[in-house]
Amino acid sequence: MTTALAPWPAPTADAPVTATVPVPGSKSLTNRALVLAAQAVAPSLIPAPLRSRDTDLMAAALRALGTGIESAGPGGRDWLVTPAPLAGPAHVDCGLAGTVMRFLPPLAATATGPIIFDGDEAARRRPMATVLDALRALGVRVDGDRLPFTVHADGRVPGGTVRIDASASSQFVSGLLLSAPSFAGGIEVRHEGAAVPSLPHIEMTVQALRGVGVRVDDATPDRWRVEPGPVQPWTSTIEPDLSNATPFLAAAAVTGGTVTVPHWPAATTQAGDAIRGLLTAMGARVSIGPDGLTVSGPDRLRGLTADLHDVGELTPTVAAIALFADGPSRLTGIGHLRGHETDRLAALAQDIQAVGGRVDEAPDGFTIHPQPLHGGPWAAFADHRMATAGAIVGLRVPGVLVDDVATTAKTLPGFADMWTRMLGPAVA
Repeated sequence: MTTALAPWPAPTADAPVTATVPVPGSKSLTNRALVLAAQAVAPSLIPAPLRSRDTDLMAAALRALGTGIESAGPGGRDWLVTPAPLAGPAHVDCGLAGTVMRFLPPLAATATGPIIFDGDEAARRRPMATVLDALRALGVRVDGDRLPFTVHADGRVPGGTVRIDASASSQFVSGLLLSAPSFAGGIEVRHEGAAVPSLPHIEMTVQALRGVGVRVDDATPDRWRVEPGPVQPWTSTIEPDLSNATPFLAAAAVTGGTVTVPHWPAATTQAGDAIRGLLTAMGARVSIGPDGLTVSGPDRLRGLTADLHDVGELTPTVAAIALFADGPSRLTGIGHLRGHETDRLAALAQDIQAVGGRVDEAPDGFTIHPQPLHGGPWAAFADHRMATAGAIVGLRVPGVLVDDVATTAKTLPGFADMWTRMLGPAVA
């Protein structure tokens, strides 16, 4: 059994990886579905949601506020969400989940009573003032600017127009929009500042709202208007988590193998879908069809120049692949990753250097210069995507030791077992 005290030896592949890897549902869609279902006019049955630390934390937080959430359907694989008046006093454990700490305070403001938010030690360092100051501008009393903080709810948020700087995270916009149907006057969010990162996540939020009958106007850049009104029950399918799928596709790219992820959607708002173009640019063969998305690795990977501003969550996967390219890769537009679970840019640079790699770090990204690598420690920094990046590197580099592979349970429980099954006879 892997523990935090026993580093995980990342398996090395001695042959091209060939596998079909089903991937569980999207964390981003699951947590949006939960927040909207908690506001609905009738119970919702969320089909096959992701069950992970982040989604379990969201479900537990909503239960603490009075929402009924229980397993349902064949094998208990679905969630039945029964709305109820939200009320404190309550304590919300955010763990390290940005969707919990940034999506739930606006919803908590529509409840009654004091609601305390706290989380993991690393979560206490993540920026929160943007959404909390927005709530204050809407007339909500909030004590604190980072975790732990307390929302003093009186059962009504007037709504209106707020101006925020969401250049650190798109979650600040999504968090306000998701609860706006329950504000008396809805909300208009105006972003003022540098470009908002990860815009596909805001598009996901807009589509989720429209899917439950909420009127949203996003015709003007950097401005979103959500009308107040009833929320219909959630009925949409939860797509596979495409970002969680990318390490498995990367296995095909770096070993010259072929990996298929079933049920890849033909059209989606998930940022993970961008892996198709990135892998193609690096020389992989990518196709989508009835069996899903299939990636076949090339004889030689090409270096890449890419602005990942809108799809920053793919950076650890792309960086790991880039270590095995035939030339440098320059990844830009990702300065906002310094405020994620960890400073992902500094963390990636540290880990790459620990196994013999060379990285030129910049405020907005870095350049990776491929060269011979060797085994060594790979720190996860309590960050699920850092851990999976170490697994990718280990496919080609014997002796990579990931210090905390269990942190992948944040969004993908059982990752280590899935990884081993994928390798099958190709594992050394």
